[in-house]
Amino acid sequence: MEDIKNKVRELVNKAESELKEQYKIVDEICEFNSEKVLTAFQKNRVTETDFGSTTGYGYDDIGREKIEKVFAEVFHAEDCIVRGQFISGTHALTVALFAFLRPGDTMLSINGKPYDTLDEVIGIAENASSLKSFGIKYEQIDLINDDFDYEKIVERLKKSKVKLIEIQRSKGYALRKSISLNKVENVIKRIREVDKDVIIMIDNCYCEFVGKKEPLEVGADVIVGSLIKNLGGGIAPNGAYIAGRKDLVKLAAERLTVPGEGKGVGPTLGINRSFLQGLFFAPSVVRSSVKTAILTSKVMDSLGYKVEPKYNEERVDIVQTIEFGDRDKLIKYCQGIQTGSPIDSDSLPEPCETPGYIDPIIMASGSFTQGSSIELSCDGPLREPFVGFQQGALTYEYGKLGLINAVEYMLKI
Repeated sequence: MEDIKNKVRELVNKAESELKEQYKIVDEICEFNSEKVLTAFQKNRVTETDFGSTTGYGYDDIGREKIEKVFAEVFHAEDCIVRGQFISGTHALTVALFAFLRPGDTMLSINGKPYDTLDEVIGIAENASSLKSFGIKYEQIDLINDDFDYEKIVERLKKSKVKLIEIQRSKGYALRKSISLNKVENVIKRIREVDKDVIIMIDNCYCEFVGKKEPLEVGADVIVGSLIKNLGGGIAPNGAYIAGRKDLVKLAAERLTVPGEGKGVGPTLGINRSFLQGLFFAPSVVRSSVKTAILTSKVMDSLGYKVEPKYNEERVDIVQTIEFGDRDKLIKYCQGIQTGSPIDSDSLPEPCETPGYIDPIIMASGSFTQGSSIELSCDGPLREPFVGFQQGALTYEYGKLGLINAVEYMLKI
């Protein structure tokens, strides 16, 4: 066993020594985004009094209002709603979809089927509370060679009115590349040539601060994301955001709370400091996650596994996929991530049925916040070709140690 441990450490250290060029790029992006966040704090005059708390209705919460101004500044958004009342990114996406769409409207996904947890929201899987049950139609256009099918998109938009186009940048459990901002910008330009009014909504989960720009800067109308992913910096205990056009944010706020009250209500219950501090740390934590993903890609590629993206390819999100091609290896790798975690390291995750998913899922996440995927975690559906989806790492050092443990645990089979 000691021999395996030493060989794995040697392998990881060798890979690390060959990644200086890639790490330099990640460091430059982190510095750029850190300055952007710092400027947003300073411009909006964040003070200690903004850490205060409200209860009940949450009227006149100056800290909550300040948080949303800071987030809007970072995203180049007209407005933003950032709330602990959102339980997840999926919840925020659901609120946005129900806010923007009405019976008879059509929603079009142009990157194929969205993430599994939206199946029942949309009505792909039957649910009496879905968009479909309210008479909202869903269509999708699949990607071609990991890029948008521009011809089909234009053809569909000319055919009849589409109310909302949804783009999910990260891959979810699909076996495709995540979508770069350049591709998003190109497709938005083509869409606007045909329809200037269609709402373009971006699922930005896992993607924030991985690059220097965000989707609103290239023409998107609204973006949605989770605070237990990138922007919470491992500090926010829950929450999500919706940012973009002021009229759309208002609709979303009135769907989350109450028509006529919208953003004016919603107690913060002591969470303001965590939201602000999480955002402040986010560029650095995202850097750690991306570096861990790059190292993982390099190491697992050297062991003969198919990885996406490759260590030297452009990064769009914090997700690293590893194709194991073997059920037991996927399970063992995830168990290795768990046993290398700070929380519940003495537990072994096993595949199980999970709400919102079709296949049994193996999930490893020894995290301080339940379900947090900005912390080192790995999960995947138990179906061919048995792909693990790894993300997160609060620090690069902990990410590296987690990787060493996962590889060592897997090789003990």
